[in-house]
Amino acid sequence: METSGRAESSGPVETSGRAESSGRVESPGRVETSGRTDGGGRGEVVGRGDGADRAEAQAAASEEDPLALRLEQLILGAERRYTPFQAARSAGVSVELATRFWRAMGFADIGQAKALTEADVLALRRLSGLVEAGLLSEAMAVQVARSTGQTTARLAEWQIDSFLEGLTEPPEPGMTRTEVTYPLVELLLPELEEFLVYVWRRQLAAATGRVVQAADDEEMVDRRLAVGFADLVGFTRLTRRMEEEELGELVEAFETTAADLVAAHGGRLIKTLGDEVLYAADDAGLAAEIALRLIETMAGDETMPELRVGIAFGTVTTRMGDVFGTTVNLASRLTSIAPKDAVLVDGAFAEELTRTGDAPVSEAAAADEAAAAEKEGEEPPSYRFALQPMWQRAVRGLGVVEPWQLRRRSS
Repeated sequence: METSGRAESSGPVETSGRAESSGRVESPGRVETSGRTDGGGRGEVVGRGDGADRAEAQAAASEEDPLALRLEQLILGAERRYTPFQAARSAGVSVELATRFWRAMGFADIGQAKALTEADVLALRRLSGLVEAGLLSEAMAVQVARSTGQTTARLAEWQIDSFLEGLTEPPEPGMTRTEVTYPLVELLLPELEEFLVYVWRRQLAAATGRVVQAADDEEMVDRRLAVGFADLVGFTRLTRRMEEEELGELVEAFETTAADLVAAHGGRLIKTLGDEVLYAADDAGLAAEIALRLIETMAGDETMPELRVGIAFGTVTTRMGDVFGTTVNLASRLTSIAPKDAVLVDGAFAEELTRTGDAPVSEAAAADEAAAAEKEGEEPPSYRFALQPMWQRAVRGLGVVEPWQLRRRSS
């Protein structure tokens, strides 16, 4: 969890995203040096090669807010002790590999400033140890660092922008936000850390379960899934009419509602894009139920714009928690041409619904089945969904497709 000083956990102190040439140490955690990569393409972080860096860093460090430094130490659990070179040497890895790991985690180059802690050394040892033991390839270890860094960076930003900002309003005149933040972080840090590990273990267990149930090794990476996009209609116009705070509340309400519905019905929220959410489900019936629930829920909320949903079914490539491939592109295109408060699906999705018995091949076929069942004194088949074929149309980049409109079937 970050503080307003932007101290990073288990990693080098983050900068504003690039290595600066000023050689100064800015606000808590934001170490900026003249670090650069050498011309040999090795990616090694180096300094200017003289004593200027050290002198400037020491002078600037004395100007840092002592309370901000205490916050950084509280969150990281250790004092600044190592330069990148010293940390790599202490961990027993090359500076080149250490730099690859740090950049993968999302941290900018910091030259040779003394900004790293024992936790950084331990993290390097663990990652390199997995490689040495043959449990991970070097490329896979870098990917682990990158996926973890990207996920936790977003979480930390959210906690600072929304969570801590609201909780650290000074209770009394004359108190600064930083003075309130320290005791709050001290209380929350261990609880949030344990909760984070708990949620991660739960998610890991669920993901592992899906993998071991895959039919074969290829299906573990390239799987057949239902992929759906849900998009708020007219969002661009709303951004011009609404105040920023009001717009932020609308987006948060939409994302929260969508996330809850997707999770409750057995889907997986892949990502949110402000006015759009992407979700996936192993079963076409689950994906259809989620889509219709989203439409029905949003339609019942007068504060929300209309919604449209597009779903496609087929082979999907999964990487770092995201999904890629023609199926995903088709779902996105179907969303863009869907009517307001409607769900469009592709032919493969429609076929899957009929194969599993969630929808009839056609209403005429359903009527024939009902008549035959009545004649035999049996219960007619029960279908949850109805599919109506729409006009064929050309979809950019995907050729001609025949979408189907998905509806809930009345009994």
